[in-house]
Parts: sequence; structure tokens; C-alpha cells
Amino acid sequence: MHTIWKGSISFGLVNIPIKLHSATEDKDIKLRNLHKECHSPIKYEKVCPVCDMEVKAEEIVKAYEYTKGKFVVLDDEDLEKLKKEKEDKAVEIIDFVKMEQIDPIYFDRTYYMSPGDGGGKAYSLLRKALEESEKVGLAKIIIRSKEQLAVLRVYENTLVMETIHYPDEVRKAGDVPNVPAEDKVTKKEIDTAILLIDQLTTDFEPEKYTDEYRTALLELIESKRTGKEIVTPVEKTPATNVTDLMAALQASIDKTKPKKTPAAKKKRVPAKAKKEA
Repeated sequence: MHTIWKGSISFGLVNIPIKLHSATEDKDIKLRNLHKECHSPIKYEKVCPVCDMEVKAEEIVKAYEYTKGKFVVLDDEDLEKLKKEKEDKAVEIIDFVKMEQIDPIYFDRTYYMSPGDGGGKAYSLLRKALEESEKVGLAKIIIRSKEQLAVLRVYENTLVMETIHYPDEVRKAGDVPNVPAEDKVTKKEIDTAILLIDQLTTDFEPEKYTDEYRTALLELIESKRTGKEIVTPVEKTPATNVTDLMAALQASIDKTKPKKTPAAKKKRVPAKAKKEA
């Protein structure tokens, strides 16, 4: 597994050398843009609209647009100096909290942590302490020139670091338009909705969920590549626009009910046989 960062975790006087590895991977299918006439890949060039010429990498500087059309230019030396002042390659645990106190909206990216040279015992100590205390560590780390807030926890016997957003990076839920202020639903509607939830409740098994769109896209690509005929699936009948909430809930419940096994039919005895008996 590729190492993307090396440093250490520190909490109190304990220092643990660690390595970071990406815990997830993007499996999106990347499509290229081609020229329709000759099928050549399209090039994206950096062009100055004023000078009307392509700009080379060494001719580009970074700047912050503090107001429309006005910029503060930042030299590479300024940015490098600031980065060195903040980046000491240490994950400093600043607090310990209960995991359930952190809403999932804060979570960003996940990284596995492995112990560096000589860090095995201290790694095991932190892992065991987090497990037994049932807490997670809150830490700060600089990755790719950005200071991140992060959560350290245990996942399948491995220390995991989850980068999380700062509070000012999470938009306020109160700013979402058209959210009903009150629940204008009846007790019967609530009970029916809960019944539907109960019927659909199961244990979380991530292996049973797949990206159906990606699978279909790969099959389409392979079919075109091998010159096979493409079969178009029958379109699903669109759902009717049900305006009655109770009718929609009841229909969903009926759909999710387990099918009953039909009872065996009783063999009918002919009338003539009855008389002879």
C-alpha cells in the first residue's frame, strides 16, 4: 500500500512514528474528450486572454482575489516559508471525545495509519487505549499545504485517521430553502411510515451494495470494444404521481411484505363416490 505521508502522532509525552495510506480509492470511470472529426484527444492549454498567448508553468504565479478583479500576489517563497513554520510532520492529539458527538457531516477523507520504524509498541498502546476508553482522538495535521482537523480511531485493529471539516466549512442547515418548520403529518401516517422502516430494516452488509451505473458503463464499453450488438433494456414503467401520502406508504408496505406460501388445495371428492361410500 502506497505511503502518502510520514510523520508522528503525539499525545502527552508519547510519540509514535507513523505512515499514512489512503483508505479509499476513486473508481469513477474517466472518459476523455476527443475531436469528433479525427478522434484526437483535446488539449487544454493555459492561455492569457489579454496577451492572447499560451502561458508556461514558470510564468504563472498564485494570487488571492480579495475583491472582483483585484488580487494579492503570493510568491512561492512566502508560501514555502509559511508551510515550513506550520508543518513539523506531527499529528498532535489535542482532545479526546466520544465518536457519537461528531456528526457525519463533518467527515471528509479516510486514511489508514501504520507504525513507522520502532513505533510498533506505542502504536499498540494508543490503539488499546482508544478501544478501552471508547473514545477517539481529535488532532491537527498539515496535508498538501492545508491544516486539517482530524479524528483518530480504531477500525479492524488498525488506527484510522479521518480528516474532518472545520465548523466554518460546514454550511448552516438553517439556510436550506423550503424546509417545513413543522411536521404536518398525522399519527396514523407516522405509524405507517415506522412500520415501513421496520420492514426494510436489516444489518448493514456493505458487500451487497454495488455501483450499478459503473457496471453498466463498463459493459457498454466492453461491448463496443469487441463489436458486439448492444441490447437496450426494457424501460422501467415510471411510477405514478401519488399525492396521497397514506396510499404511498401503504403501497410501499404491501410491496415489502414477505410472500405467503399458498396452502395445498383440498382434493375434491366426486358426489357419486360419496353415495357409494
